[in-house]
Amino acid sequence: MAVPAEAQATRSESSGAQKAPRFFLPVLFLGSFGIHVALMSPVYVSLQLKAQEIAGADAVDVIGSVLSVGALGALFANPIAGALSDRTRTRWGRRRPWLYGGSVLLILALWWISAATSKNELIAGWLAAQIIANATLAPFMASFAENVPRALRGRASSVLWLSNNVSVLAGTYLSVYLVANLPLLFIGPGFLGLVLMVVYGRVARDEVPESRLPKFTLKALAGAFWVNPIKHSDFALVWFSRLFIVLANFMFVTFRLLYMQDHLGMSKNKAISAVAFGVLLYTIALLVGTAFSGWFSDRLQQRKLFVGGSTLLFGVGMVVLAHADSVNGFYAAEAVMGLAYGVYLAVDQALVVDVLPDGKQSGKDLGVINIAMALPQSLAPVAALALLKVGSPDAHNYPLMLWGAALSCLVGALLVLPIKQVR
Repeated sequence: MAVPAEAQATRSESSGAQKAPRFFLPVLFLGSFGIHVALMSPVYVSLQLKAQEIAGADAVDVIGSVLSVGALGALFANPIAGALSDRTRTRWGRRRPWLYGGSVLLILALWWISAATSKNELIAGWLAAQIIANATLAPFMASFAENVPRALRGRASSVLWLSNNVSVLAGTYLSVYLVANLPLLFIGPGFLGLVLMVVYGRVARDEVPESRLPKFTLKALAGAFWVNPIKHSDFALVWFSRLFIVLANFMFVTFRLLYMQDHLGMSKNKAISAVAFGVLLYTIALLVGTAFSGWFSDRLQQRKLFVGGSTLLFGVGMVVLAHADSVNGFYAAEAVMGLAYGVYLAVDQALVVDVLPDGKQSGKDLGVINIAMALPQSLAPVAALALLKVGSPDAHNYPLMLWGAALSCLVGALLVLPIKQVR
């Protein structure tokens, strides 16, 4: 399909570097692993353990409140930090100050969470962690776009999101060994994240443009959250598609540990071990999914088939979970979802960069796309809780909640079909 001249010009501007820096893909893996092991480990296990320590039987409601408020902080921090990093001019570059400073501050926020003794302290600490982490993540994703040439985007996207999920596996297994030492379980990944982000920053190209963007006024602040969906319809479709699959994902993972305890009737320690093994299966399947998907996507110059098909398959995994009555059913679902999410993540970030509206403001535009990652993290606990409570005063209606997540995947897959700018 022919691409309009204006679209070609825009894509040319946002095509990133002509050649990636030496050793960039390995350090991309390390940098992404670092920030995600620090931020996502609490989401998957340690926050749920902390909520049970503070609130006991009311842990479900506490987790819903904590993650919802924290995700709102991420929603605002990501695009604003992206837009500000576009305007940053220092001798160290425009992205590195955000990467290094944010990694240091995240350690302090994680310490705050580990020391919390009440629901409100937990909410405040997680809100700070989300704001800081997303103010680091937005410049990191802009750096990704600026360092990766078009011909390498599928493979680089595979590396990026593979590291994300390996970090989840690492954080989950840390919880098995550090379940009795919550402060170290929170803070340890933060220090690792700082070291790995410094390694990334030493290798990644971070050139300061000669041109300067307009001052960051109130108008620019509002613009940090906006890309015209009529003028840039492909960008809008990608945005909404990502929102729906991330919503589905977090509807389950927010309550994964509690699902094992409440739905499958497992004790806390057995549930933690089962979740860890399930995440291991998920990650192995994800490795299979990512191993060739990005490469095939680059070779075939095809993004939509991979993204839409994998989104549908992820929904199938949710249906399997909805009807699982044993831990083996849970393991089977984890394998299906890992394979699907591996294919999805291997190609989706490449699709995002392909439809960026403005190469001069990649930090801002990627911040807007990352709202589709942050917003559903706020909506998912609310939506999941509403479905869990239907016909169940104890909020144990997991089949309905998981069918709702599967429907969200279907919508996300259908939204990929009308994209015109790429195949």
